[in-house]
Amino acid sequence: MDLNDAAKLLERSRHVVVFTGAGISAESGVPTFRDALTGLWSRFDAQSLATAQAFREDPDLVWGWYEWRRRIVQRVHPNQGHLAVARLATLVPQLTVITQNVDDLHERAGSASPVHLHGSLFAPRCATCARPAPLPSTPDQSGEGRRVPPPRCAHCDGLIRPGVVWFGEQLPEPALETAARAASACDVLLTVGTSGLVYPAAEIPRLAARSGAAVLQVNPRPTPLDPIATVNLPGPAAEVLPALLTAAWGGFPLA
Repeated sequence: MDLNDAAKLLERSRHVVVFTGAGISAESGVPTFRDALTGLWSRFDAQSLATAQAFREDPDLVWGWYEWRRRIVQRVHPNQGHLAVARLATLVPQLTVITQNVDDLHERAGSASPVHLHGSLFAPRCATCARPAPLPSTPDQSGEGRRVPPPRCAHCDGLIRPGVVWFGEQLPEPALETAARAASACDVLLTVGTSGLVYPAAEIPRLAARSGAAVLQVNPRPTPLDPIATVNLPGPAAEVLPALLTAAWGGFPLA
């Protein structure tokens, strides 16, 4: 099966789930979590910074690193893959966007309320009382390879932490439940730029397949999801997704 077969499945669908991973944002210039850290952060291991214990032991260091990551995201732009996902919402009766990414590129591309399974760099919260907190207003150089003291909670004076899921933490239950319901009810799941290795998020495409949905995979490389995919579409999201939408509904500008 090829692009035209995938386009026919998509065109006939009633409820589409788009499930995205780090690959789609990497095409915009957002480093993946497995990429080596650069500059002044190169002496650190990303996995050692992304834990609650690291934040307890050195909150300034961890907050500074996440400020650096947030600044990187703010400097890049959604690519044609993100724009195609947003456009898809106008072409199918129902669309649910589920992402493993902690950036805001889907939102900036025009997707309404994507489900963030791993949280967001743009949704900090209190480490003590868990109340949402506003994004800090910091100078442009903040987080560029140095310690930055986290803000304090306006309610309990606790430290504000990044609103992401750290190693050893559970995924947010409302997001996981929403994703599971959508995967169980959709007729097409489009998985884009995900390795299929990070659980429990990686179970979402498999749940859709077990529920009878067609799984369309867009990825430059083979993944563990290959055997369950109805159609594998190798290549970058920024090229394959616009081509898929064009094959299904004809040519149109995404921007």
